[in-house]
Amino acid sequence: MTQESLETQMYEIGARAATAARGLALAPRTVKDQFLRATAQGLRNHAADILAANAEDLALARAQELPAARLDRIALDEGRLEAIASAIEDIAALPDPVGDVMQSWTPERNGLNISRVRVPLGVIGVIYESRPNVTADAAALCVKSGNAVILRGSSEIMHSAQAIATCFADASAACGLDPACVQLVPTTDRAAVSLMLAGLHQTIDVIVPRGGKNLVTLVQEEARVPVFAHLDGNCHSYVHASADLEMAVSVVLNAKMRRVGICGATETLLIDRACVATHLPALLEALIGAGCTVRGDAEIQAADGRVSAASDEDWATEYLDNIIAAKVVGSVEEAIAHINLYGSHHTDAIIAEDMLVAEKFLNEVDSAIVIQNASTQFADGGEFGMGAEIGIATGRFHARGPVGLEQLTTFKYVVRGTGQTRPK
Repeated sequence: MTQESLETQMYEIGARAATAARGLALAPRTVKDQFLRATAQGLRNHAADILAANAEDLALARAQELPAARLDRIALDEGRLEAIASAIEDIAALPDPVGDVMQSWTPERNGLNISRVRVPLGVIGVIYESRPNVTADAAALCVKSGNAVILRGSSEIMHSAQAIATCFADASAACGLDPACVQLVPTTDRAAVSLMLAGLHQTIDVIVPRGGKNLVTLVQEEARVPVFAHLDGNCHSYVHASADLEMAVSVVLNAKMRRVGICGATETLLIDRACVATHLPALLEALIGAGCTVRGDAEIQAADGRVSAASDEDWATEYLDNIIAAKVVGSVEEAIAHINLYGSHHTDAIIAEDMLVAEKFLNEVDSAIVIQNASTQFADGGEFGMGAEIGIATGRFHARGPVGLEQLTTFKYVVRGTGQTRPK
């Protein structure tokens, strides 16, 4: 495909999305929910086709010798596909944010009735790698919140993404929605990404990148439209001296090893010096026994000969692998300082029974998600009751944490009068 023909194709996708967004913003909840439920059933009906397409993607990925954690992100099975369909139904069951009156008041000075009302953002561009489920999660969240979406998946999941997107197209035809409300870019040409980042002639209102640090950095540096993003998930679990030992072992093991390739996986273990003797041996035994490589400071190494030395680079690394950095800290203040210095402001947890210490941690750690006595792998829109998420935002503007339905809306002011005029 020539650059000229690619530009023409992409600009047409943007124009169709803008038209679809205007209609979708006015669509009643019943129609959007019918569309989502029909899509979920379509995923179940076409499970064999989707899994066959995913098998093609996995075969290509294995031929490229991609790491195991990356293969895990690509892989679908019957259980994961059912979870995707169920998540779409969960989104359908959520309240419709569009038209919600956030606040209403009448100033005494003019008697006007003023309301702040939720409205869709418009057209959302999603650029993503490795995770075919993002195709469904992003499309469902965008449609439910009244937004059209342009999806650009990476080459390693293109067959899976196309098979999933087909279910959305079939449902739109059955439910009377404009099929352009969900569009998958039909090429893996990187030039398509550049065109999306430029806004497709001002038709894209927001870009959401889902992928590795290189992708997100590229998007943040080149985008000429607003971006919801996080660079990486360098998450921490801090075990305080007051932590219940059994709980600490269970939570840390889950936080690191449940799925090592997700952005909510713990990458650094911090442990209070006051409980090194009582807690550290069991924590190390559990992690190493589960196949995790531990890179630690001198005190961690002294506790177990299987621990290798950590470098300064390890404290800032998102491994996405069976590796964890471990460090002894002298106080909760030191733990907070370490996290705020090296963390990525994504998700950080404390395991502690001392409520004063826990509250200090929760108040002072500068991250989008802070957790007490639970795994960092709960950093997920579905687990937050949002049905799903389009990503985890670590910035401070508009959206922070899981980006769900409400975060995919903005607002406008609706003012109703009775003939008032403003005096000179």
